[in-house]
Amino acid sequence: MDNKPENMIIVKVTYTVNPEFVQKNLENINIFMGDFRKQSNNEFRYNAYLSNDGKTFVHLSHYQNETIQKKLLDIPSFKSFQEQRDASGLEGSPEIVIMKSVVSSHDIFN
Repeated sequence: MDNKPENMIIVKVTYTVNPEFVQKNLENINIFMGDFRKQSNNEFRYNAYLSNDGKTFVHLSHYQNETIQKKLLDIPSFKSFQEQRDASGLEGSPEIVIMKSVVSSHDIFN
């Protein structure tokens, strides 16, 4: 497995759901996060946030490499979350930003 920091994949996804879908989206996030917790947690970090407007979500993921990214994105509960989110009638399209690590106050994968 390639553990070099330059191979780390960092993705930020921001999207806004309709107010009536917020609770269901939170439930779906908790379901796939439960499945993510069953995986090796030394190969990725995944966090989901809810903005102050109460309907805009930000997901920030750090993957050690493409192999773990593909494995996680293929988990059925994550695919279901994405399908339900997209079918709910989002306010605009999700914004996906690929980032590169510059510096961190601590090791991400320890």
